[in-house]
Amino acid sequence: MIAIELRKLFRRPRTWLTIALLDLLPTIVAILVAITHAAPRPGQGPAFLSAVLSNGSLFAVAALAIVLPLFLPVAVAIVAGDAVAGEAQGGTLRYLLIRPIGRTRLLVAKLVATFAFVAVSVVIVAGTGYIVGRLVLGHGAQASISAAVTSVSGSSLTPGQIVWRTIVTIGYVAFSMIGVAAMALFLSTLTDSPLSATIGALAFLIGSSLLLTLTAARALMPYLPTRYWLSFIDLFRDPILWRNVERGVALQAVYVLVLLGAAWANFATKDIKS
Repeated sequence: MIAIELRKLFRRPRTWLTIALLDLLPTIVAILVAITHAAPRPGQGPAFLSAVLSNGSLFAVAALAIVLPLFLPVAVAIVAGDAVAGEAQGGTLRYLLIRPIGRTRLLVAKLVATFAFVAVSVVIVAGTGYIVGRLVLGHGAQASISAAVTSVSGSSLTPGQIVWRTIVTIGYVAFSMIGVAAMALFLSTLTDSPLSATIGALAFLIGSSLLLTLTAARALMPYLPTRYWLSFIDLFRDPILWRNVERGVALQAVYVLVLLGAAWANFATKDIKS
C-alpha cells in the first residue's frame, strides 16, 4: 500500500511542478544577487543571504531560509491536505476501504507518502541551492577562494563543518515541515474538501506567525509551531547553540504526535460516505 501511494504521488506532474516552483524562487534570488552583487546586510533578509557572495556553498542553507517562511509550508499543506480529503472528494475513498487493507494501514500509507514528499522537497531545494550557489555565486566579484567560511559568531568554519551542519539543517527543516504535514493531514480527515484542509492548516500557521510579532502573546510564543523554524541559524554559530534547536525538535514532536493521534482517532471512527 505504501508503494502504491508513493508511486501515485510522485507520478503526478503537479508534484514535480510544485518542487520545481520551490526551486525557482531561490534560483532567481541567486541570479539577482550575482548580477547586482547586492545582498542584504547581516541580520536583514533571509538567513545567510548576506554571506553567499563570499561563498556560494552557503546558498544551500540560504535557499531553505528563503522558502521556509511561506512557500515550503504551502506546498506541504497542499499535499497533506489532499491525502485523505482528495480521495473523498473524488469519490474513491469508500472504494479504497472496501479492500481488506484497514483504515490504519491506509492512513499510514498516506502519511509515509506525505513525509516522503517533505524529505524529497527539502533535499532538492538544498541541493539545487548548493549547485546554483556554486555555479552562479562561486565566481562572484567578492567570492573568496579560502577554505574557511565565517560563522555567524565571526569565527572560521572548515568545509567539513559546513557540510555536516548543512545536513543537520536539512533534517531540522524537514522535521519542522512534518509538523505542518501532520496538521494538514488531521484536517484532511475532517473534511471532504482538500482546499479546506489546506487553508485550515495555513491559517493556523499564519496565526502562529502573527502571534510571534505581538508582545501581548509573549506567554504563548514558546508553544507556537513556527517559533523555532529558523533556529537552524544557531547551527552555524561557534560553538553551536543547541538550546533552541532542541526546543524546536521537541515542540514539533509534540505537535506531530498529538495531531497524528487525532487524525488516526477521527479517521478510524469516521463514517465514510464518499
